[in-house]
Amino acid sequence: MNKNIIEELANNLNVNIKNVENTLNLLEQGNTIPFIARYRKEVTGGLDEVQIRTIETEYSYGVNLQKRKDEVKRLISEKGLLTDELVTKIDNATKLVEIEDIYRPFKEKKKTKATDAINNGLEPLAKMIMSFNISGSIKDIAKKYLNENVKSVDDAILGAEYIIAEWISDNAGYRKQIRYLTYQNGKLQSKLKKGSIDELKTYEMYYDFSEPIKYIKLYRVLAINRGESEKVLNVSIDIDDKIILDYLYSKVIKNDNNKELVEIVSLAIKDSYKRLIAPSIEREIRAELNEKAEDVAIKNFNDNLEKLLMQPPIKEKVILGFDPAYRTGCKLAVLDKTGKPLKIAVIYPHEPKCEYEKSKETVLKLIEDYKIDIIAIGNGTASRESESFIADVIKDSTRNVQYIIVNEAGASVYSASSLAISEFPDLHVEERSAISIGRRLADPLSELVKIDPESIGVGLYQHDVTEKKLKESLNFTTLKIVNQVGVNLNTASPSILKYISGLTKSVIDKLIKFRDENGMFKSREELLKKKILSDKVYEQAVGFLRILNGDNILDSTSIHPESYTATKKVLDYLSLDLSDIGKSEFKDKLSNVNKEELAHKLNIDIYTLNLIIESLISPNRDPRDMLPSPILKKDVLHLEDLKVGMKLQGTVRNVVDFGAFIDIGIKNDGLVHISKITDKFIKHPSEVLSVGDIVDVYVSEINLEKQKVSLSMKPLT
Repeated sequence: MNKNIIEELANNLNVNIKNVENTLNLLEQGNTIPFIARYRKEVTGGLDEVQIRTIETEYSYGVNLQKRKDEVKRLISEKGLLTDELVTKIDNATKLVEIEDIYRPFKEKKKTKATDAINNGLEPLAKMIMSFNISGSIKDIAKKYLNENVKSVDDAILGAEYIIAEWISDNAGYRKQIRYLTYQNGKLQSKLKKGSIDELKTYEMYYDFSEPIKYIKLYRVLAINRGESEKVLNVSIDIDDKIILDYLYSKVIKNDNNKELVEIVSLAIKDSYKRLIAPSIEREIRAELNEKAEDVAIKNFNDNLEKLLMQPPIKEKVILGFDPAYRTGCKLAVLDKTGKPLKIAVIYPHEPKCEYEKSKETVLKLIEDYKIDIIAIGNGTASRESESFIADVIKDSTRNVQYIIVNEAGASVYSASSLAISEFPDLHVEERSAISIGRRLADPLSELVKIDPESIGVGLYQHDVTEKKLKESLNFTTLKIVNQVGVNLNTASPSILKYISGLTKSVIDKLIKFRDENGMFKSREELLKKKILSDKVYEQAVGFLRILNGDNILDSTSIHPESYTATKKVLDYLSLDLSDIGKSEFKDKLSNVNKEELAHKLNIDIYTLNLIIESLISPNRDPRDMLPSPILKKDVLHLEDLKVGMKLQGTVRNVVDFGAFIDIGIKNDGLVHISKITDKFIKHPSEVLSVGDIVDVYVSEINLEKQKVSLSMKPLT
């Protein structure tokens, strides 16, 4: 391992060097990030999944950076041009772009105006001009360099200018400073492209837009990029050339005694900047802005996805999944308390059939026959009309039925997938969608893992960021959440098992096959005894696999089997018995123990002891249960019912850079602008709000024409 990279990484992350080394060693040994984060805290100093992943990716970047440094030094050395000064510059570079700047003058060049001039023998003339130490006229000197390819004195001087321009462009120091000056003083600007069509005026605010690069909001960068790719906008970086040219004059022109030479070099400087440097710097800065904007957008998407996946399940309820539609009818799926479909039906309460009363009778009968508790309505086409219909149905029901609008983003993707077809081969796409909508309420995590994370729709500009980068990041978030929650080994689907630490498709297929042929697992130990998992896979996965009502109650907890002996030591020391788990006396004794003292006496590290005690106090603890339950409703709210100043309760559906969208029960979610979230200064709404949060809001503005409402979390004065 590279000690220098590790030291730099530890400093940047404010983490102990030893912990970084230990983490990298664990990763090198084939341990997964969830396993390390949960069961090797004593080795890493308690680092979480995000910190461990950062160490992994940043170390990899550092290694690749060092490889490129070594390669550049080798390439320059082979030319016999490597100096101590160059070695120092290369070693001190912290970004790949800096290394490439240093290497630029030594690269084998393609055919350029400068290479042509050099081939025509004009390099000595260029060197003379750059010496600023010529007696007599440069034109007289230039005559000596005329040949069959250089016909005139003007051609000779122009060729020398091209060579000087390329020298200036290849200077790493100049480029670094020009990049800095452009970033500090330049503006990103966009204009409406001549002849372009923007029917919905999506990019209207960018038709004549300009903002300083150093202050620009990063989400605007992605919007502008999209407008450019759709050929609506022309985008460029605007800067006062004088700032750059004055800098170059001060660096390149050694003295101004010879006006003739100054004029030639000044022309070369202008040509170098306009033709060679400016376009390159613009590409680099826009690429850097785009990378930063992507990172922010992906982080925002990750944060929202994490909160969505952590939404608490609605347990022990019979649910009616309701997929709204007009012409093709609303698809219904009755799900039992485990999420198993009991009945599929289709009704036509809306246009064009308008079988309102018949549809009402059908739903009332389903409610009565299957004792339905909650109706989950998808938020797609005809959602609000369906909400009005269901609110009317509920009024005539003898049962205490409630409903909720469920975000169905990605449900259609899942319903048409090979996975959905294998689960429900005899059902139509829309019928599968109704099941998915209902299950999203019963157990959001188990259902949402069936869909590619980028199709879930809780981000902004997900189509404008690098697909691979987004996918990898969202998959990591899903992996983290699934392992934090854990799964029931006897009921978990292949869709959720694929995110469990250490499990591969072949292992999952083997596990499912064994379960189908032999029935429920009775213990974690069976996974080894029946040779379903290898020793290494067992080590990585078993702590996240739960067995409820099995032979050993510890198998239902987060305690890893490697710590069962330590758990017994704790129980014996405190004179406790596993048969008393769940009793108040049992919990009290564990809650009041001096952990530091106990860890020392029993020679158990404090992290493992904490996990043992927490798991014994709450063996079936689900971290999602600590979060607020979704808002269930019985009646519908219309935009026309709202008044400015009205206080409402809503659910956060999406958090974006400029605010948050809140479902308050009307057709379109209301927007709380970042300025109306809190009285405190915040850089991003995610500092205060998360997807799934239940919040109080006030109606601040109503636009009936656009069917939009603006909200505030601060009481209106």
